[in-house]
Amino acid sequence: MLSDYYFRFFNERVRPTFSSPTKQLNSQDTVTMISKKAKYAIKALKVLTEEYGKGPVLISYISAKENIPKKFLEAILLELRNHGILQSQKGKGGGYLLRVDPGRVNLAQVLRVIDGPIAPTPCVSFNFYVKCDDCTDEVTCMLKPIMERVRDANLGVYENTTLLTFQNPSSLETKEIPIGSKATELVDSLANRMTA
Repeated sequence: MLSDYYFRFFNERVRPTFSSPTKQLNSQDTVTMISKKAKYAIKALKVLTEEYGKGPVLISYISAKENIPKKFLEAILLELRNHGILQSQKGKGGGYLLRVDPGRVNLAQVLRVIDGPIAPTPCVSFNFYVKCDDCTDEVTCMLKPIMERVRDANLGVYENTTLLTFQNPSSLETKEIPIGSKATELVDSLANRMTA
C-alpha cells in the first residue's frame, strides 16, 4: 500500500532537532532530515566522482576515506547499483564506479533512491502523494502552502546539485536567509489560526 510505503519513509526520516543546546527535547521536537544512510551515500558518491574515469574503486578505500562502516557501505553501494547510478566489477582490480557521467546525477535522484520521498509532508509530494490523515480539507489547510515552499526550496537545491559539484566545491554558493519580523508574524499568525 502506497500510504504505508510513504509512512515508513517519513518515520525513518524524522530526527530530533538541535535548535538550542540548552533546550530539552521532547517527543514533539522533530524535524525531517536526510538519513545517515543518505549522508553516507553522498559521501561515497563524492569519492567515486573524484575517481571518475580512473577505474573501479574498492569499498575498503571509500570506507576508510570517508569513515563509513564497510558493511553499511556495501548495502548502500548495492542499492545505488541496482538503481543504475553505479556499476560494479568483480575480481582482482574490481570495485564500484559511476555508471553515468557525474553531471547527470543530482542529489534529488540519490535521496529518492536511499530515503524515498523528499517532501516534508505526504500531501505535497510529487512522487508519493498521500492525503494527510489529520487534514479535513486540503484546500483550506494553512500548513500545506508552507510545506510546498519547503519542498520547492529543498528540490531547488537537490535537483541543481550534481555530483560534479564535488569536483569543484567552490561552485557551491552559500546564502544566508534572514529571518525577520515578517517571518515571525507569519508563524504567529498561523499558530493563532490553528489554535482557534
